[in-house]
Order: sequence, then C-alpha cells, then structure tokens
Amino acid sequence: MTKIIWMTDPHYQSAGDIAGLNPRVRLATAIDHMNTHHGDAALAVISGDLVGDDIGNDYAGLSTYLARSNVSIHALVGNNDDRAGFRAHLPLPEDAMPDFVQYVLTVAGARLICLDTHKPGSHAGEFCATRQDWLKQMLLQQPDLPTYIFMHHPPMALGLPKQDEIRLENGDAFLDLISGYPNVRHLFIGHVHRPTCGTIRGIPFVTLGALSFQAPAPQPDWDWQSFKAAEEPPHYAVLSIQNGDITVQFTQYCTYAHGMEAAPQA
Repeated sequence: MTKIIWMTDPHYQSAGDIAGLNPRVRLATAIDHMNTHHGDAALAVISGDLVGDDIGNDYAGLSTYLARSNVSIHALVGNNDDRAGFRAHLPLPEDAMPDFVQYVLTVAGARLICLDTHKPGSHAGEFCATRQDWLKQMLLQQPDLPTYIFMHHPPMALGLPKQDEIRLENGDAFLDLISGYPNVRHLFIGHVHRPTCGTIRGIPFVTLGALSFQAPAPQPDWDWQSFKAAEEPPHYAVLSIQNGDITVQFTQYCTYAHGMEAAPQA
C-alpha cells in the first residue's frame, strides 16, 4: 500500500491573520500532526493557494514551515499564488514543465499528475493549450498505470454557487480531454474550502476542506460582501493506494478554535 497526504489552501501569511485565524499556527499544527501520525507516507501534496499578498516574505516563510515536515511535500499553484515567487523559494522536480508549475510524481503502483490552473489577475482558473498539450503527453506515457490528477480549480460546478463562479474556465474542454484516457482514475481538487465528492464524465472527484479557514455551506445564501468563515475545523486527507484502488480518509488535525487567537508571531 502507498500512502499519500493531501492538503490544500494554507493561505500562509508571514504576519497577521486571515478570516480571523492565524494561518501559521494551523499550518504548523498540520505538519506536526502528519509527522506524528503519518511519517510513513510516500509524499504529501498541497493543492494551491499557498500564500497571501506579501509574495516574497510569504513564500520564504512558507518554505521554512514546510522544511519541518518529515514527509516530502510537493506544492501546486492556485489563484492566490505567483509562479515566480513559488520557483524562487519552493522546489520543483527537474523535469517540471517550463514556465508552469506542472509535473509528474511516480509512486509505487501509480502516477500523480500535478497541474497548474493559475490565471494571473483572476480568481478563476485556466488551462491553456500549452498546458493541455503537456497533459496529453503525460497521459500517453505508461497508459496502464493508474493516474491521479491534482489541481486547484474545479473544472465543473459543484453546487457551491459563489465558488462555482470562479472555477476553471473552459472546464468542459479539460474534462473532454481527460475522459479519453482510462488511466485517469481520480481528480483531487482544492480551491473551494469545503469537502465534496462525486463523479464527472465517469471519473471520481473529491474536494477538500482547507488547512486555513472553511467556506460556509451554500445555504443559507451568502455573498462575498457578507462572507464569514464557517465555524468548522480544518483537516487534511490520507490517500491509500493499493492494486489500482484508492481510499480517501479525512483527518481533523485540530479543533476549530485552534489558531483563532490570530497571534502576530511569524
């Protein structure tokens, strides 16, 4: 069995708070919990929205926190990220796609394809022709090996009205592409700060609650002006892969109140 840890949306800031919580406390606790309980994992993936607005200091600070992990951590970019800042402070595989934060990880019995859905200046995502061509090439390699795709923006509506407004643009084209490859077994998606799951074009997908704050449920109705984080704890996921099958377990690593003091330390 191969164990993968999946995290998303830490929204790390080197100072201050976000949505009333201290993102440094939440991230440090998640890493400590993983080290204690899942140090045998093959690797960990963080599916985007790594930092806040202070790009240089936030990526530099984030890198020191990730260095505390006993498990190798591989990160993606989301709408709040910056490719140049990422590349300046965080590692990428040597064969990562030039100009984009896109790469493949191989573990026992599976391939993990990590995608770049970042669209500069937008909270929505995009997956341009250049990135599509790269993905086609990767999917044609080792077609008999189960392949799992990690990405930030969902390519479909999830029944989360406000988040659905900022999903992957031209998501149908992306789904048309991947549905033609039977080796694609599962999609792992960040961005929405809520756990959901289902199938799309016959492919299972799952989204994950954030390491930082959680978005409210779609009902009662809310908008971005009235947004208030849900009083729900953060979690990460433990993926177990064996003989082409996968199990996803959601793990609460602290209480909702943990980190809500929004302490100022870096």
